Amino acid sequence: MQGPDAAMLKIDTHAHYLPRHWPDLAAKYGDIRFPVIHHGDDGRSRIYKDGKFFREIWPKTWDPKLRIEEFAGFGVQVQVISTVPVMFSYWAKPQHAHDLHQALNDHMAEALRDYPRHYAGIGTVPLQSPRLAIQELERCVDQLGLQGVQIGSHINDWNLDAPELFDFFQAASELGAAILIHPWDMMGTESMPKYWLPWLVGMPAEQSRAACCLIFGGVLERLPKLKVCLAHGGGSFPYTIGRIEHGFNMRPDLVATDNFRNPREYLSRFYFDSWVADPRALRYLIDTCGVDRIMLGTDYPFPLGEQEPGAGIAALDLSEAEQARLYHGTALEWLGLPKARFA
Repeated sequence: MQGPDAAMLKIDTHAHYLPRHWPDLAAKYGDIRFPVIHHGDDGRSRIYKDGKFFREIWPKTWDPKLRIEEFAGFGVQVQVISTVPVMFSYWAKPQHAHDLHQALNDHMAEALRDYPRHYAGIGTVPLQSPRLAIQELERCVDQLGLQGVQIGSHINDWNLDAPELFDFFQAASELGAAILIHPWDMMGTESMPKYWLPWLVGMPAEQSRAACCLIFGGVLERLPKLKVCLAHGGGSFPYTIGRIEHGFNMRPDLVATDNFRNPREYLSRFYFDSWVADPRALRYLIDTCGVDRIMLGTDYPFPLGEQEPGAGIAALDLSEAEQARLYHGTALEWLGLPKARFA
């Protein structure tokens, strides 16, 4: 194994970020489905949703300086910060969700202004209203200096091929905005609640759902400049492309109804983060999709993420050029940023 240059730039493209406080929309709008934060006298910070405990978070979730110190310990110089998917709130009235998204995006932009060498940002938009989502996307890119937005793997009853969403994707393409697709509202939550199966089984399936809808629905075909990254290594999509392609070939009457191009051809249209939890899976991802489509991502700061950023990449026998591409080259291309930004 060839170790990377100690000075090699490393950009973590999948790192979640929240404010220490955000608007209590559950109280403002009388809807307990909105996530709220409670900072207890015991020093612990907990998110509640639907009136129930959802997740504990820690100061490194919201403290940009503390984060810099922590990820520097792993040789990472830059994080691309994005919100936690529970904050999407796609089920809410559009204007109510927009209030939350604006607060999150403003907070993220503040980190970029204060620490421009250490952060890039992927905002969030209320996609239940594509009109408002385009408006907030434009504000993120043109006014706040963010590099794009993170969206869910589906939007309520809309899959990502829904005609209602096309104008949003077209606006993102025209702006050159990076799109990060993150699984959320996982399938199977009701039918397989035990053993954390929505996160272990449903989450990878959500990414395949998103990728297939963008392909078979013709979104990527119609928007060749759209820059989409599938978080969590693309979930199960890259690992089942053979089955997906076989279905396309054998039952085009069911699969190829809106796009007649082979789905395998679109592997080079997606970007993927590197967090797949197994070096052998990462090796397969590189061999299948190409080193120039993959970038370091960790799911920081959560337990399901890569606890030692870049360990999966370091475990492979890669050339220095390949490591450079995975650690920063692909990320800079996806974000549309020069390397000098972080010098």
